Amino acid sequence: MATKRTLWKVVDEVSRVRCASGPGVIREEVWQDAAGEVSRYNLAFINHFMMREDNGRVMGYDNGHGYHHRHFKGAVEPFEYEDFAVLRERFIREVRELRKELP
Repeated sequence: MATKRTLWKVVDEVSRVRCASGPGVIREEVWQDAAGEVSRYNLAFINHFMMREDNGRVMGYDNGHGYHHRHFKGAVEPFEYEDFAVLRERFIREVRELRKELP
């Protein structure tokens, strides 16, 4: 019999940010397992002035659908996952650059 894994949502934040193209949002959701390991995550940069499709998600990372993948301006591609701290830093760095773009 399979054991159900219990996860706890430890981060659920929405931050409004200024962008060259108009206001945007950074959305972060993180779940941990009983051992304190990040087992599920969703990081998204949303700006409806830059991207009308995909509910305004310009760029994001998540591990839904059973694999680690990156959303970027409507395209989805797998990426090599190292650990969550490294991924979050990459995400913040990429958002910082995207915020400078004009539509």
